[in-house]
Amino acid sequence: MLHYEWGVDSAENVTEDLFQCVIRNLGYPEFWGRYLIRVPGISEGLTRQEIAFLQSKCVKLLPIYNSFQEAEGYTQGRLAAERAAFHARELGIPGGVPIFANVERFFQIDGEWIQGWTEAIVTSGYQSGIYNDPMEGGFNRAFCNAVRENEWVKTLTILWSAQPEAAPSGPQNPPSYEPKAPDCGGSVWAWQYSREATPCPIDMNLASSRLVNMLW
Repeated sequence: MLHYEWGVDSAENVTEDLFQCVIRNLGYPEFWGRYLIRVPGISEGLTRQEIAFLQSKCVKLLPIYNSFQEAEGYTQGRLAAERAAFHARELGIPGGVPIFANVERFFQIDGEWIQGWTEAIVTSGYQSGIYNDPMEGGFNRAFCNAVRENEWVKTLTILWSAQPEAAPSGPQNPPSYEPKAPDCGGSVWAWQYSREATPCPIDMNLASSRLVNMLW
């Protein structure tokens, strides 16, 4: 039976202090989203030590690639995917794991970029994922344009929705799983439902067990 599991993501490195903060104030995460590389002023890069730490806690890793600020053009989409795959391999992340492109609501994005990302990340041996806001910004139109051009984009891409926003909560009292999807549909297997301030610098998520089983 399909069910949904609770997890978090953070721009900061996962330390024992941060991990204990999450457990103490919210609950035990099944997965943790982390950025593959450091982007100054935005995110710290994932390390092999962090991966070992998460594995020692039986918490799965959800890899995120965010070293871009606009997402336009097929070639740029392919380049982003190739770089993401390179950094994932450098960290020892095995093939078959989804890597999520971090597309913020204020990014410029088009369907060609999404096609390039999807095709190149799948060719690299990883699964295609995109974190997105289907309600604000240009993702909804871009994704549906990409799907019209290539139906495989919808089939091959796992979507991680940032909408709607809900109150912060832990695994004992999560919201009902009702993330927004693009107008043309898609596999919305993850939902970042709250970025509201808590004692810990993390965001809260629910993810389908299908996705969690694919994580590392």
